[in-house]
Amino acid sequence: MSGVVVVGGVNVDLKARSTDPLVDGTSNPGHTVLSPGGVGRNVAENLARLGTPVALWSAVGDDPLGDEVLATTAAAGVDVAGVRRAPAHPTGSYTAVLDSSGELAVAVSDMAAVEAIRPDDLPATMLDGASLVVLDGNLLPDTVARVLELAGDAAVPAVVEPVSVAKAARLAPLLGPAVHAVTPNLDELAALTGHVAPGTTDQAVARLHEAGVALVWVRLGREGSLLSGPDGTTRLRPVPVEVVDVTGAGDAMLAAFAHALLGGAAPAEAAAYGHAAAALTIASEHTVRPDLTDDLVRSLL
Repeated sequence: MSGVVVVGGVNVDLKARSTDPLVDGTSNPGHTVLSPGGVGRNVAENLARLGTPVALWSAVGDDPLGDEVLATTAAAGVDVAGVRRAPAHPTGSYTAVLDSSGELAVAVSDMAAVEAIRPDDLPATMLDGASLVVLDGNLLPDTVARVLELAGDAAVPAVVEPVSVAKAARLAPLLGPAVHAVTPNLDELAALTGHVAPGTTDQAVARLHEAGVALVWVRLGREGSLLSGPDGTTRLRPVPVEVVDVTGAGDAMLAAFAHALLGGAAPAEAAAYGHAAAALTIASEHTVRPDLTDDLVRSLL
Protein backbone atom coordinates (compact mmCIF):
# COMPACT_ATOMS: atom_id res chain seq x y z
CA MET A 1 0.00 0.00 0.00
CA SER A 2 1.05 3.61 -0.52
CA GLY A 3 0.04 5.27 2.70
CA VAL A 4 0.56 4.84 6.42
CA VAL A 5 1.24 1.83 8.61
CA VAL A 6 0.18 2.38 12.23
CA VAL A 7 1.58 0.12 14.95
CA GLY A 8 0.09 0.62 18.40
CA GLY A 9 -2.74 0.36 20.83
CA VAL A 10 -6.23 -0.99 20.23
CA ASN A 11 -8.71 -1.04 23.05
CA VAL A 12 -12.24 -0.26 24.12
CA ASP A 13 -12.87 3.13 25.73
CA LEU A 14 -15.19 3.54 28.67
CA LYS A 15 -15.76 7.25 29.19
CA ALA A 16 -17.60 8.45 32.29
CA ARG A 17 -18.54 12.15 32.42
CA SER A 18 -19.86 13.85 35.52
CA THR A 19 -22.88 16.08 35.10
CA ASP A 20 -21.79 18.24 38.06
CA PRO A 21 -18.36 19.38 39.31
CA LEU A 22 -16.43 16.29 40.42
CA VAL A 23 -16.23 15.51 44.12
CA ASP A 24 -13.34 13.25 45.16
CA GLY A 25 -13.90 10.16 47.24
CA THR A 26 -17.58 9.64 46.46
CA SER A 27 -20.02 8.68 43.71
CA ASN A 28 -20.75 11.38 41.13
CA PRO A 29 -23.83 11.54 38.88
CA GLY A 30 -23.11 11.37 35.18
CA HIS A 31 -23.27 9.17 32.09
CA THR A 32 -21.00 6.62 30.42
CA VAL A 33 -20.19 5.71 26.81
CA LEU A 34 -18.47 2.58 25.49
CA SER A 35 -16.64 2.94 22.15
CA PRO A 36 -13.63 1.67 20.16
CA GLY A 37 -10.36 3.33 21.19
CA GLY A 38 -6.62 3.03 21.52
CA VAL A 39 -4.05 5.57 20.32
CA GLY A 40 -2.92 3.55 17.31
CA ARG A 41 -6.45 2.53 16.36
CA ASN A 42 -7.76 6.09 16.72
CA VAL A 43 -4.93 7.48 14.58
CA ALA A 44 -5.63 4.83 11.94
CA GLU A 45 -9.37 5.56 11.82
CA ASN A 46 -8.79 9.31 11.60
CA LEU A 47 -6.36 8.76 8.72
CA ALA A 48 -8.87 6.58 6.90
CA ARG A 49 -11.62 9.16 7.33
CA LEU A 50 -9.29 11.87 5.98
CA GLY A 51 -8.68 9.74 2.89
CA THR A 52 -5.22 8.26 3.54
CA PRO A 53 -4.79 4.50 2.94
CA VAL A 54 -3.83 2.98 6.29
CA ALA A 55 -2.99 -0.44 7.72
CA LEU A 56 -3.09 -1.19 11.44
CA TRP A 57 -0.79 -3.63 13.26
CA SER A 58 -1.80 -4.44 16.83
CA ALA A 59 -3.41 -7.11 19.03
CA VAL A 60 -6.76 -7.65 20.68
CA GLY A 61 -8.14 -10.41 22.88
CA ASP A 62 -9.96 -13.40 21.45
CA ASP A 63 -13.23 -12.10 22.86
CA PRO A 64 -16.46 -10.33 21.79
CA LEU A 65 -14.99 -6.88 22.47
CA GLY A 66 -12.12 -7.71 20.14
CA ASP A 67 -14.61 -8.83 17.47
CA GLU A 68 -16.53 -5.56 17.82
CA VAL A 69 -13.57 -3.20 17.77
CA LEU A 70 -12.07 -4.92 14.71
CA ALA A 71 -15.37 -4.85 12.81
CA THR A 72 -15.93 -1.17 13.59
CA THR A 73 -12.36 -0.23 12.63
CA ALA A 74 -12.52 -2.15 9.36
CA ALA A 75 -15.87 -0.54 8.52
CA ALA A 76 -14.19 2.88 8.83
CA GLY A 77 -11.76 1.92 6.05
CA VAL A 78 -8.74 0.64 8.00
CA ASP A 79 -6.90 -2.50 6.86
CA VAL A 80 -6.90 -4.63 10.04
CA ALA A 81 -5.27 -7.76 8.58
CA GLY A 82 -2.20 -7.07 10.73
CA VAL A 83 -4.13 -7.14 14.02
CA ARG A 84 -3.51 -10.46 15.78
CA ARG A 85 -5.62 -12.15 18.44
CA ALA A 86 -4.04 -12.66 21.87
CA PRO A 87 -6.02 -15.46 23.58
CA ALA A 88 -4.12 -15.07 26.86
CA HIS A 89 -5.29 -11.47 27.35
CA PRO A 90 -8.59 -9.61 27.15
CA THR A 91 -8.98 -6.81 24.63
CA GLY A 92 -7.34 -3.69 26.04
CA SER A 93 -9.39 -1.09 27.86
CA TYR A 94 -9.12 2.61 28.63
CA THR A 95 -11.35 3.97 31.36
CA ALA A 96 -11.56 7.77 31.53
CA VAL A 97 -13.34 10.02 34.01
CA LEU A 98 -14.21 13.44 32.62
CA ASP A 99 -15.38 16.41 34.65
CA SER A 100 -18.56 18.32 33.81
CA SER A 101 -16.65 20.55 31.34
CA GLY A 102 -15.36 17.55 29.36
CA GLU A 103 -11.78 17.78 30.64
CA LEU A 104 -9.96 14.59 31.64
CA ALA A 105 -9.76 14.10 35.42
CA VAL A 106 -8.18 10.65 35.57
CA ALA A 107 -7.79 7.57 33.39
CA VAL A 108 -6.70 3.94 33.74
CA SER A 109 -5.49 1.82 30.82
CA ASP A 110 -5.04 -1.95 30.53
CA MET A 111 -2.90 -2.66 27.46
CA ALA A 112 -1.72 -6.20 28.21
CA ALA A 113 -2.89 -7.53 24.84
CA VAL A 114 -0.91 -4.89 22.95
CA GLU A 115 2.14 -5.44 25.15
CA ALA A 116 2.00 -9.10 24.14
CA ILE A 117 3.13 -8.10 20.63
CA ARG A 118 6.70 -9.28 20.27
CA PRO A 119 9.29 -8.32 17.63
CA ASP A 120 8.91 -11.71 15.93
CA ASP A 121 5.22 -10.94 15.34
CA LEU A 122 6.17 -8.14 12.91
CA PRO A 123 7.31 -9.43 9.50
CA ALA A 124 10.05 -7.77 7.49
CA THR A 125 7.49 -7.01 4.76
CA MET A 126 5.07 -5.04 6.97
CA LEU A 127 6.26 -1.65 5.64
CA ASP A 128 6.36 -2.65 1.97
CA GLY A 129 4.84 0.20 -0.05
CA ALA A 130 4.34 2.45 2.98
CA SER A 131 5.21 6.15 2.89
CA LEU A 132 5.10 6.66 6.67
CA VAL A 133 4.91 4.57 9.84
CA VAL A 134 3.30 5.81 13.06
CA LEU A 135 3.92 3.97 16.32
CA ASP A 136 2.80 4.62 19.87
CA GLY A 137 4.32 4.07 23.28
CA ASN A 138 1.89 1.30 24.21
CA LEU A 139 4.31 -1.08 22.49
CA LEU A 140 7.12 -2.61 24.52
CA PRO A 141 10.59 -1.17 23.80
CA ASP A 142 11.84 -4.27 21.95
CA THR A 143 8.85 -4.06 19.63
CA VAL A 144 9.38 -0.34 19.04
CA ALA A 145 13.02 -1.07 18.25
CA ARG A 146 11.93 -3.70 15.70
CA VAL A 147 9.58 -1.24 13.95
CA LEU A 148 12.29 1.43 13.86
CA GLU A 149 14.78 -1.08 12.46
CA LEU A 150 12.35 -2.00 9.68
CA ALA A 151 11.64 1.68 9.03
CA GLY A 152 15.35 2.41 8.71
CA ASP A 153 15.90 -0.52 6.37
CA ALA A 154 12.97 0.52 4.17
CA ALA A 155 13.75 4.27 4.34
CA VAL A 156 10.24 4.90 5.68
CA PRO A 157 9.97 7.94 8.01
CA ALA A 158 8.74 7.07 11.50
CA VAL A 159 6.57 9.20 13.78
CA VAL A 160 6.54 8.27 17.48
CA GLU A 161 3.74 9.23 19.90
CA PRO A 162 4.95 8.63 23.51
CA VAL A 163 1.39 8.25 24.97
CA SER A 164 2.32 8.83 28.64
CA VAL A 165 5.16 9.83 30.94
CA ALA A 166 5.90 6.26 32.01
CA LYS A 167 5.94 4.99 28.45
CA ALA A 168 7.99 7.96 27.23
CA ALA A 169 10.71 7.08 29.73
CA ARG A 170 11.13 3.60 28.30
CA LEU A 171 11.23 5.01 24.74
CA ALA A 172 14.02 7.47 25.51
CA PRO A 173 16.97 5.19 24.57
CA LEU A 174 15.37 4.38 21.20
CA LEU A 175 15.07 7.87 19.78
CA GLY A 176 17.58 8.48 17.01
CA PRO A 177 17.91 9.07 13.26
CA ALA A 178 15.27 6.44 12.46
CA VAL A 179 12.67 8.68 14.14
CA HIS A 180 11.55 11.45 11.81
CA ALA A 181 9.18 13.06 14.32
CA VAL A 182 8.18 12.70 17.96
CA THR A 183 5.06 14.25 19.52
CA PRO A 184 5.33 14.58 23.33
CA ASN A 185 3.61 16.91 25.75
CA LEU A 186 5.81 18.79 28.21
CA ASP A 187 5.84 16.03 30.83
CA GLU A 188 6.62 13.39 28.21
CA LEU A 189 9.35 15.61 26.78
CA ALA A 190 10.97 15.71 30.21
CA ALA A 191 10.76 11.93 30.46
CA LEU A 192 12.32 11.54 27.01
CA THR A 193 15.28 13.79 27.79
CA GLY A 194 15.74 14.12 31.54
CA HIS A 195 15.12 17.90 31.46
CA VAL A 196 12.51 18.62 34.12
CA ALA A 197 13.34 22.13 35.37
CA PRO A 198 11.18 25.08 34.29
CA GLY A 199 12.54 26.91 31.26
CA THR A 200 14.47 23.94 29.87
CA THR A 201 12.09 23.11 27.00
CA ASP A 202 14.51 24.46 24.39
CA GLN A 203 17.33 22.36 25.84
CA ALA A 204 15.17 19.24 25.82
CA VAL A 205 14.13 19.80 22.22
CA ALA A 206 17.76 20.43 21.24
CA ARG A 207 18.76 17.14 22.86
CA LEU A 208 16.28 15.24 20.71
CA HIS A 209 17.57 16.96 17.58
CA GLU A 210 21.12 16.05 18.60
CA ALA A 211 20.00 12.41 18.86
CA GLY A 212 18.87 12.60 15.24
CA VAL A 213 15.12 13.35 15.48
CA ALA A 214 14.24 15.76 12.66
CA LEU A 215 10.90 17.12 13.98
CA VAL A 216 9.90 17.63 17.61
CA TRP A 217 6.26 18.66 18.04
CA VAL A 218 5.57 19.54 21.68
CA ARG A 219 1.91 19.64 22.76
CA LEU A 220 1.18 22.52 25.13
CA GLY A 221 -2.50 21.90 25.89
CA ARG A 222 -4.49 25.13 25.98
CA GLU A 223 -1.37 27.01 24.86
CA GLY A 224 -1.24 25.17 21.53
CA SER A 225 2.01 23.55 20.45
CA LEU A 226 5.63 24.12 19.53
CA LEU A 227 7.10 22.59 16.39
CA SER A 228 10.88 22.47 16.02
CA GLY A 229 12.70 21.25 12.93
CA PRO A 230 15.25 22.10 10.26
CA ASP A 231 13.31 25.25 9.32
CA GLY A 232 13.36 26.59 12.88
CA THR A 233 10.74 26.79 15.61
CA THR A 234 7.06 27.58 15.10
CA ARG A 235 4.55 28.24 17.87
CA LEU A 236 0.98 27.38 16.99
CA ARG A 237 -2.15 28.49 18.79
CA PRO A 238 -5.08 26.11 19.26
CA VAL A 239 -8.21 26.66 17.18
CA PRO A 240 -10.88 28.17 19.51
CA VAL A 241 -13.75 25.78 20.10
CA GLU A 242 -16.31 24.91 22.76
CA VAL A 243 -15.12 21.83 24.63
CA VAL A 244 -17.48 18.86 24.54
CA ASP A 245 -15.00 16.01 25.13
CA VAL A 246 -11.19 16.13 24.91
CA THR A 247 -10.80 12.37 24.43
CA GLY A 248 -9.11 11.53 21.13
CA ALA A 249 -8.06 15.09 20.28
CA GLY A 250 -4.35 14.29 20.32
CA ASP A 251 -4.92 11.22 18.14
CA ALA A 252 -6.82 13.29 15.57
CA MET A 253 -4.07 15.90 15.69
CA LEU A 254 -1.37 13.33 14.95
CA ALA A 255 -3.36 11.63 12.18
CA ALA A 256 -4.10 14.95 10.48
CA PHE A 257 -0.43 15.94 10.74
CA ALA A 258 0.61 12.71 9.02
CA HIS A 259 -2.12 13.08 6.39
CA ALA A 260 -1.00 16.62 5.56
CA LEU A 261 2.69 15.70 5.43
CA LEU A 262 1.94 12.94 2.93
CA GLY A 263 -0.05 15.48 0.91
CA GLY A 264 3.04 17.63 0.53
CA ALA A 265 2.44 20.19 3.28
CA ALA A 266 5.37 21.78 5.06
CA PRO A 267 5.68 20.63 8.70
CA ALA A 268 4.28 23.90 10.13
CA GLU A 269 1.33 23.75 7.72
CA ALA A 270 0.74 20.12 8.67
CA ALA A 271 0.79 21.03 12.37
CA ALA A 272 -1.80 23.78 11.81
CA TYR A 273 -3.96 21.26 9.95
CA GLY A 274 -3.54 18.95 12.96
CA HIS A 275 -4.78 21.66 15.31
CA ALA A 276 -7.90 22.08 13.19
CA ALA A 277 -8.62 18.34 13.35
CA ALA A 278 -8.10 18.36 17.12
CA ALA A 279 -10.55 21.25 17.49
CA LEU A 280 -13.20 19.39 15.52
CA THR A 281 -12.71 16.34 17.75
CA ILE A 282 -12.90 18.37 20.97
CA ALA A 283 -16.17 19.88 19.75
CA SER A 284 -17.64 16.37 19.28
CA GLU A 285 -18.82 13.75 21.73
CA HIS A 286 -17.02 11.10 19.65
CA THR A 287 -13.46 9.94 20.21
CA VAL A 288 -13.14 9.82 16.41
CA ARG A 289 -15.62 12.01 14.53
CA PRO A 290 -17.58 9.83 12.10
CA ASP A 291 -18.09 12.87 9.83
CA LEU A 292 -14.39 13.82 9.72
CA THR A 293 -13.17 14.68 6.21
CA ASP A 294 -10.34 16.64 4.65
CA ASP A 295 -12.82 19.32 3.56
CA LEU A 296 -14.19 19.65 7.10
CA VAL A 297 -10.72 20.15 8.54
CA ARG A 298 -9.81 22.71 5.88
CA SER A 299 -12.98 24.65 6.67
CA LEU A 300 -11.32 25.72 9.96
CA LEU A 301 -8.06 26.89 8.37
